[in-house]
Formats: sequence, structure tokens, C-alpha cells
Amino acid sequence: MPVIAVDKPLTLTSHDVVNRARRARSTRRVGHTGTLDPLATGVLVLCVDDSTKVVQFMEADTKDYLAWISLGAGTPTLDAEGPVDARADVPDLTEAQVREVLATFVGPQAQVPPQYSAIQVGGQRAYAVARAGGALDLPARPIVIHELELLGLYPSVQAAPHTFDPQTWRPADSGHTFTLPDPLGEFPTLLVWARVGSGTYLRSLARDVGAALGVPAHLGGLVRTRVGRYDLRDAVTLEGLAEAEGIPDLAALDFPVIAADDRLARELRQGKRPAHGAAGRFVVTLGGQLVAVVDGDGQQLKVVRAWA
Repeated sequence: MPVIAVDKPLTLTSHDVVNRARRARSTRRVGHTGTLDPLATGVLVLCVDDSTKVVQFMEADTKDYLAWISLGAGTPTLDAEGPVDARADVPDLTEAQVREVLATFVGPQAQVPPQYSAIQVGGQRAYAVARAGGALDLPARPIVIHELELLGLYPSVQAAPHTFDPQTWRPADSGHTFTLPDPLGEFPTLLVWARVGSGTYLRSLARDVGAALGVPAHLGGLVRTRVGRYDLRDAVTLEGLAEAEGIPDLAALDFPVIAADDRLARELRQGKRPAHGAAGRFVVTLGGQLVAVVDGDGQQLKVVRAWA
């Protein structure tokens, strides 16, 4: 234990944050539940020591983002790292037109990942090949975009809101002010709130939204405001990592609970498949302590992960 939500600063990689956590917590056993790009900020969920066991159950959590999509300029990285390698004049757009386009992206999608990503093909990392001047054939992957809300259309990233109400993560006169990457120019910019499923690349979404509007586009800024039950307003800073209490494994697992007796707990810890009428994925507890995560088929329970 514990599970800790950290507010990742700009320019650090997720691995940088993991290394900081290892030093702060005096342990090598630190994992995270979903990478954030260096030019993105916001919630990065860390699992420390024995809590690394719960990472596999949290990777599928939905995530919320604030995305600044800059139109009329494309980049190889699909974000503000640059350089700009494609330009086009942006037609006059109304918010109604943009909302109509965004609506086409809601639901199950097939999304092509960025070339600058950690995806492996044939043992090669896509970003390593891209940095060497090549490109891998990255097939489209199934994703789900649950919600997309246009918060505004602005003449540039600089002119778009940077301050938000931390209760709603909508633009406000006071509240939480975000630092975005240095802009690559003054390009018309969409401010979008997104709720997406696992494996969704917001950089690819920016590219695809631009294409649907007939122009190249890149992600001018990105903030992750929520991962599963972890909201940015409750996240700790890097400086607060050493003292952060976090939450225990049981509270981090968002599954219904089966309260076991001694026999059931013992059989699950032995890897057996005891008879039980539950169907679906459950957390099993004994006296309030975590025993296992199990899958039930309505007849018996199968252990996915057990705790001593």
C-alpha cells in the first residue's frame, strides 16, 4: 500500500514521476495505471509496494480530459512538441458545426495510434522508429469515447481559458490555472472536455477531429482531470509524495464485494474454485480485509488475484 493520485507536472514523463515516487517512498515497487505524455499534465495514479497488485484492475478505468485542439497546423508528434509540418487555412466555423463533428466521434471507434507512441510492433517501439525517421504500420485499435463536450472555440491556445472551477472542470474566472506547453503559433483552437475509455489517444483524436473539419490539427494542451475514482482536485504534488497517505487496495478496487467466511477465504487463497452463485467480477473480503479478486460464472469462483 498505498494507491496515490499525483498531479503530473508539464515536461516530466510518467517514468520520471515513478522514479521520483521510488525515491520519496524508499521503494523500487512503484507502478502506474496509465501513461501521460510529457506535454500533458494531471492525474497519474501510482501504486506503491503491494498495491502494484491492483494495477491490472485499474488500467481499464475511464478517464476525463481537458483538451485544447489547435486547427490549421499538424505536427509529427500530434502535439505541441512540433515542429509544424502541415498547414492549412481554417474556414470560419460555428460552434454548432464543431459540435456536429464531435458527435460523430462518440461511441465505439477504430483509432490509429500516434507514430510517436510506446506501442510495439515486431519488437520495435513506434516512437523509436519515428525518431529515426521511419514509420511503423500501426493498425487501428478499438476504443470507446463516452462523451465529448465543446467548451468553446477560440482564436488561439493563448486566448482560450486556462483557469477552471475544480468542482466541475469548466472555465471559470478563478480556480485552478493550468500551465500549457509553449504554443507553436496562433491557430484557431477548440477547448473540449472528453470522457474516454482505456487505450484512447487524445493526440489521435485531435488529428482526427481536424481531418473531419478538413484541416490538419494538433493537441495544443492536455490535462487529465480524472482517472476512475481519482479526481485531480484530490491529487498530491510531487513534493507531497513522501507524506501522502493515499488509499488502501480494497478502497481502490471498484468492484462489488463478497464477504467470505474462513472456509471460502482459505479455498480462494489456495487457488481452488469454490462453488458460489455470484456472476461477474468481485472483491472478496474476510473481516474487512482483502482476500482476492475473483470472476464468478454463477456456479463457482475463479481467482484472478489473491492476497495473503
